[in-house]
Amino acid sequence: MKKAVVLLSGGLDSTTVLAIAKSQGYRPYALTALYGQRHDVEIEAARRVAAALGAAEHKFVSVGLRQFGGSALTDDIEVPKDRDGSSLAATIPVTYVPARNTVLLSLALAYAETIGAFDLFVGVNAQDYSGYPDCRPEFVAAFEALANVATKAGVEGGRYAVHAPLMHLSKVEIIKRGLELGVDYAMTHSCYDPDEDGRPCARCDSCQIRARAFSQLGLPDPVLRRG
Repeated sequence: MKKAVVLLSGGLDSTTVLAIAKSQGYRPYALTALYGQRHDVEIEAARRVAAALGAAEHKFVSVGLRQFGGSALTDDIEVPKDRDGSSLAATIPVTYVPARNTVLLSLALAYAETIGAFDLFVGVNAQDYSGYPDCRPEFVAAFEALANVATKAGVEGGRYAVHAPLMHLSKVEIIKRGLELGVDYAMTHSCYDPDEDGRPCARCDSCQIRARAFSQLGLPDPVLRRG
């Protein structure tokens, strides 16, 4: 089995990506970043997911993006609530964390080079998300090109590939794919602003996108049952 590094946040998308990597015959090595996010609920979700889906290894790495701030996820900035669908796509929201995916993929690349893996999996999605610039196909292609000129393994003839299997899927399609692979979404966490008990707010962009998708599928969100 080929090794692959999978960036795992504990959210719906990255959980689905981990399941996809396994279904494609990869031996997944999960990497979760403690980048200064305002809560640790998603970290515990990542731990549950990696164990349930059988990651070969699960590493946690700390990187202090909170030192820079500039995002509602890493700074004392209010998380937007109750935005309508048109607002979600109108501007880059304040929940965008500056350079986060660039930093996290760089960490995944370093991990991959040390274990002899040439495949990186990331759960970015351009079609049905909040307008983040580092969730676009252009970003993924640019980072893949960088990986192949910035590493010892790349220079010596290895070929890195950055897989973004959710890139052109809607949230409904992502959930359907995960369910086909047996993913239990009750163990995931998507909310930007959970309460002190870890329960989702049901009002932030991420909660609304998730709720809308489960509703369109005619299914209850299992996280709400768990909460």
